[in-house]
Amino acid sequence: MDNLKAIILAAGEGTRMKSKMPKVLHQILNKSMVDYVIDEASKCGSEDICVVIGHKADMVREAIGEQKVKFAIQKEQLGTGHAVMQAEDFIDENKDIVILYGDTPLITAETIEKLVAFHREQKNGCTIVSAIVDNPTGYGHIIRNTDGSFKKNVEHKDATDEEKQVKEINTGIYCFDGAKLKSALKKLTNNNAQGEYYLPDTLEIILNDGSSVNAMTTDDVTEFFGVNSRVQLAEATELMKKRINKKLMENGVTIIDPANTYIDADVTIGCDTIVYPGCVIEKNTVIGEDCKIGPNARITNMIIGNGVKFQASTGMDSKVGDRTTVGPYAYIRPNSNIGEDVKVGDFVEIKNSNVGNGTKISHLTYVGDTDCGERINFGCGTVTVNYDGKNKFRTVIEDDVFIGCNANLVAPVTLKKGSYVAAGSTITKDVPEDVLAVARARQQIIEGWTKKK
Repeated sequence: MDNLKAIILAAGEGTRMKSKMPKVLHQILNKSMVDYVIDEASKCGSEDICVVIGHKADMVREAIGEQKVKFAIQKEQLGTGHAVMQAEDFIDENKDIVILYGDTPLITAETIEKLVAFHREQKNGCTIVSAIVDNPTGYGHIIRNTDGSFKKNVEHKDATDEEKQVKEINTGIYCFDGAKLKSALKKLTNNNAQGEYYLPDTLEIILNDGSSVNAMTTDDVTEFFGVNSRVQLAEATELMKKRINKKLMENGVTIIDPANTYIDADVTIGCDTIVYPGCVIEKNTVIGEDCKIGPNARITNMIIGNGVKFQASTGMDSKVGDRTTVGPYAYIRPNSNIGEDVKVGDFVEIKNSNVGNGTKISHLTYVGDTDCGERINFGCGTVTVNYDGKNKFRTVIEDDVFIGCNANLVAPVTLKKGSYVAAGSTITKDVPEDVLAVARARQQIIEGWTKKK
């Protein structure tokens, strides 16, 4: 949306979290709460975002990164109005300003867009997002006139008995006309028991200045769930998990047991892929169509092609090509590129390696720092010996090589195209094309050995 800026309040300590880390940096499905809010503000078209930081400001600034947002510092936490005052230089009088919170991670871009559209249609000085709740205790109550127009926001502790029965509450999310917000902040006072500057007090100021204020009632109150404790963090995680899984299922992914499947917000999964119970799929993972994932797979920042089977295995920071099978109990470590129609079987570990199409690594094998061609057969128990205690070396295995069981390939070494390695061999020198390499002691038969024992 044009002419829109966002201010995200993230200065609080969050004492109820009982943590050395600022509250807004606590994570939901591998992403900090404040990053969720920043991303949604960006999606709805905020051309500029300012995060107001205070408690352990340097830690928050470093975690978010200077390239994503601007920062304002609130040295003393003297209320929400005071926090917004610290971003006064960021407020543009010719733009609308959305106020969001770093500990309210479930807010969506769609709701922010609706708020801004409602605000502009009504030409309000300020628009509040309100919600209808069963228990309004502790919230600000939205009091309306008999014609339904906004009258005032009254905090629960200041409300009359009649006003306390009003179930429409102020979520704390606002859209302000930039000029009206700047003017109201100049008139805001801290004449209250806490000696703090409260952002809701700007509503009365804007009304008294002759501008309109209204409240847009939201359909989904969970978007405004604030996290103040570890218990609430777990509750927010459950809500986010349900939202992510629901969206994936609506887009054609089968999730057998959504309650037992954990998928991060930035994961992409293709149509007709089936995700079995116990899976954890993290970060920027991209999974293609017609895959079978799990059960009990952990996949982190992977790119997985179409028709892949990835069962009870772990993979991270790597690629897997179409129609490849992985697992059970395989381990794909970072910087591996596994081709199409490959078999990576049980108790196979691959690290920092390239594996060509059609290669079979069926079981009990370590492939590290290796460049593998196509149609290679790894026998059970093969090890690429890549480390001499000080340096790592690479192994090169060309197309159509056959490696027998329990072979050691001591890097740096190259196995040329079409060569064979006999079972039990330890290969320390390059192997030419189309030969059989045998590197083991000749078998001996010692007669009478058993009787002597």
